[in-house]
Amino acid sequence: MPVSVRIPTPLRTLTKGADEVKVNGNNIKDIIENLEANYKGIKERICDEKGQIRRFINFYLNDEDIRFMDNLNTPVKDGDNISIVPAIAGGH
Repeated sequence: MPVSVRIPTPLRTLTKGADEVKVNGNNIKDIIENLEANYKGIKERICDEKGQIRRFINFYLNDEDIRFMDNLNTPVKDGDNISIVPAIAGGH
């Protein structure tokens, strides 16, 4: 079941410039594994050594933050939209 994944600018070198890709999976963890299978190196940029999403990377499923859902186990279905959003910090 394909879902659309929006790729942030810093990761587009791994997706050959694509700002959105289609990936299959039953949950967020599957989506990340399939992203890695199709775009080598992307997982290490979004996940830590334990396989958890890095603190400064946010995942949104249909505009809902997965941290307030089931995190990596959040189920996805055909036609869902996932956004990968790097956190932005700065200022005083």
